[in-house]
Amino acid sequence: MFTGLVEELGEIVNRQHSSKGAVLAIRGETVCRDLKLGDSIAINGICLTVSKFGSAGVFHADVMPETLRRTNLHELQKGSRVNLERALRAGDRLGGHFVSGHIDATGEILSKQREGNAMVYRIGAAPPVLRYLVEKGSVTVDGISLTVVAVDDKSFSVSLIPHTASLTTLGFKNAGDRVNLETDMLAKYLDKLLAGFFPGHVGPQTGEDTAPETGDKKKITMSMLQEKGFL
Repeated sequence: MFTGLVEELGEIVNRQHSSKGAVLAIRGETVCRDLKLGDSIAINGICLTVSKFGSAGVFHADVMPETLRRTNLHELQKGSRVNLERALRAGDRLGGHFVSGHIDATGEILSKQREGNAMVYRIGAAPPVLRYLVEKGSVTVDGISLTVVAVDDKSFSVSLIPHTASLTTLGFKNAGDRVNLETDMLAKYLDKLLAGFFPGHVGPQTGEDTAPETGDKKKITMSMLQEKGFL
């Protein structure tokens, strides 16, 4: 579990790729101070496991084919900068939001525009991702916990203060670059729960009616919410 508060910009110092997946060697002086073998660490928002330590300040992580397909890790080369965050510890401040490190999909930066002291990014995303985004809700972009400024049927916008832009990969990314996206996990669980309780509810990912066939599609009312234990 993570919070989406990036601790430092790391650097890919080596990348080995094969048909079985990939192995990344990453330099991160801050995060390596108390990392142990088997620890989880978020790399551009992707939860990976520390599999080996190299020279001082360098750790290794294995990447399976599914992760390469779902994320922008396959685009990384030696010298690429990445956002790093160690797993949340019990008792830590939760400054961002609950982030699992399980990427839903990638999106494309469509535009980057300055607004006062902030930088506004508009990011294109697929409908299965956009369905879980709401104005002023949370989204994780390349492992960064951000607030949604606006959302429509093809894209959403986020705004970065100078501090965030200077300490994360988004500060030097531009239109056309791809980013990892993770939506709010609570929204996804609630969506699936509703699909089972309420006939006619459109379930997650597929956009199809996932409720069981009952032949009696009732409207959602206050009494129904109370009957099902929501109130």
